[in-house]
Amino acid sequence: MFFELLLPLTDIFPFFRVFRYITFRSAYAAVTALLISFLLGPKLIRMLKKRSAGEKIRNDVPDRHLNKAGVPTMGGILIISSVVVAALLWMDLQRVEIWIALSAMLGFGAIGFVDDWLKTYRPPSQGLATSHKIIWQVLVALAIAIPLYLLRNEYTTLLYVPFYKYPLVDLQLFYIPFAVLLLVSSTNAVNLTDGLDGLATGLVLMVAITFTVLSYVSGRVDYSDYLNIAYISGGGELAILSFGLVGACVGFLWFNAHPAEIIMGDTGSLALGALLGVTALLIKKEMLLIISGGVFVLEVLSVIIQVASFKLRRRRVFLMAPMHHHFELLGWSESKVIFRLWILGGLCAILSLSTLKIQ
Repeated sequence: MFFELLLPLTDIFPFFRVFRYITFRSAYAAVTALLISFLLGPKLIRMLKKRSAGEKIRNDVPDRHLNKAGVPTMGGILIISSVVVAALLWMDLQRVEIWIALSAMLGFGAIGFVDDWLKTYRPPSQGLATSHKIIWQVLVALAIAIPLYLLRNEYTTLLYVPFYKYPLVDLQLFYIPFAVLLLVSSTNAVNLTDGLDGLATGLVLMVAITFTVLSYVSGRVDYSDYLNIAYISGGGELAILSFGLVGACVGFLWFNAHPAEIIMGDTGSLALGALLGVTALLIKKEMLLIISGGVFVLEVLSVIIQVASFKLRRRRVFLMAPMHHHFELLGWSESKVIFRLWILGGLCAILSLSTLKIQ
């Protein structure tokens, strides 16, 4: 909005030329999202407490989690609102990529909101049935993947892998199921990781910082040519969106850090996973999402291994899955688990950025 309103005034007021710069608008998108989180966070927490929108604790988690019962959930509303407002204020709204990315976040966030609402206000409901949730996720993912395919450019259907500068394969029509799988997987990976105070928020923050850098260099002809990566028109605008997500996560972490005053719930985890997934699709860094989000991948794998082992061998590999609960049952404090997984997430982010020139 600011970009479109103030850019025509640059001939009269040269100062407004700063609104052309991706770096300037990225920084202020992050600041805007951060301030919105700080301002609206306490009000949202009070409103959710007043409406008794407290977290319901499952019986199969470590006992120390029982004291989290009643902590306001659906905090993802705060993150989504912060990102959307920051995007509308600081981005070039004529770019179709922006609307696709925001639609993905809002669509999956809506599924999470319904799930949280059912858990909170329709007891003893456990929320949407798993099969229903997956069906809705696939439908929303299709609503994103099909426009991406129809509006494709020369790079859209190509699959790139780290350390190799040429596309591995042209997916062609198979791009649609590939995009659906990526979106559904990324949303559920973040959802599974959101089990400790601030864990998922901090990890999403690190991936968002990584994607800010990746989007920026992908959107520059000179940088993308130097790094031998696909040039993505509009990549710079996606850098603004990713950095806005960074600001929103930092603001939310203020209230979500241990001991949490608010929990993002499925509203937040599904929305954040979708935004990361669609950004990876738009800038052609799908495989780097697996590396930068390495902790999310490990959390999913721990669940898959646990379920497969129990069905095939009637034995468990982990004391509890996802793996963050395994470490808790080993005697680690919640804070230690969070910080150590954050450190691992930071290493994954650095590794993913290091692949840019090693190819």
